[in-house]
Amino acid sequence: MKTRYTSLVSVKKNMMQKSERALQSANANLKSAIAALDLSFSELNSIDTPTAGKITEFLSSRVLLDAQRNLIKHNEEWVAFSQAEIAKAQEKLKVDMIEYEKFNYLDLQEIKAELKRRKVEEAKELDEIALMTYDKKNL
Repeated sequence: MKTRYTSLVSVKKNMMQKSERALQSANANLKSAIAALDLSFSELNSIDTPTAGKITEFLSSRVLLDAQRNLIKHNEEWVAFSQAEIAKAQEKLKVDMIEYEKFNYLDLQEIKAELKRRKVEEAKELDEIALMTYDKKNL
């Protein structure tokens, strides 16, 4: 049964589903960021620092360590950004779910009112038919 809220309910449902997909995407992005951060930490631990040798070996090791630390810093920022993105997506999903539930409730209430009105109308018609047949039997 269609009501004046039916199309609005479908629009709100689509918005809610879009928000759910955005949240899933943000969660996947966070997992990727955490995996990259773990990988960069493991690569940092695998870098061997020379204990003896030429100064160029020490300098190249230092440059490699600095580059890896910068990569770790970048990945930490990526994780923080992804967490903020998830928080925003969760808030939007919450708002969209509330809107959907609100209009869905209004739609259901209007359907109930229409069914009640039809039931009363049908009862009146049955009463009228009963009166007509009663009058015909008594004549």
